[in-house]
Amino acid sequence: MTARYSVTMAQFQSLPALWLLSDERNDAVLEPALARLPRGSGFVYRHYHLGDPQRWTRFRELKQVCRAYGHAVILADNALTAREWGADGIYGSPRTLYPTRQGLLTIATAHDMREIGDAHRVKANAVMLSPAFSTNSHPGAPYLGTSRFKMLAGHAQVPVIALGGMNVRNAKRLKCPRWAAIDGLS
Repeated sequence: MTARYSVTMAQFQSLPALWLLSDERNDAVLEPALARLPRGSGFVYRHYHLGDPQRWTRFRELKQVCRAYGHAVILADNALTAREWGADGIYGSPRTLYPTRQGLLTIATAHDMREIGDAHRVKANAVMLSPAFSTNSHPGAPYLGTSRFKMLAGHAQVPVIALGGMNVRNAKRLKCPRWAAIDGLS
């Protein structure tokens, strides 16, 4: 049985396979990037660099684009704000995903086995596991690599979305049907 998360996500029969994450670096190209995604993809709005009024305004603009293409809109914030803003779900560390998220798609970030366990405890709908590969946002930082990514993903009891240095080629290397990117999709 597949879950449906909100009225606005009623068209989704399962978790989207492709996810674009927002970042200060890709803000100027988000509209065309969202238009290029396959219909029914996912978008995680972060925009941590903006103050609250500007963040809200930009969210509304991008949500309108997402709705035109049937994309799920996930907010990197709490459940209360996600509901107020009309997001389909929330994204963040399992420690920040509160139990008051009923009806929202919940994507927990994870970087290791402990955080995957935390995601299970908060009953997240999916885990965004990163960094799979070297990234432009953290050059020279350690990353999981193919073997470690597959080992960690194998312990997840929910769908895994690969993040970090992801593109079509790396998704094939991981044999991961769901993946997300900032630069790789912008």
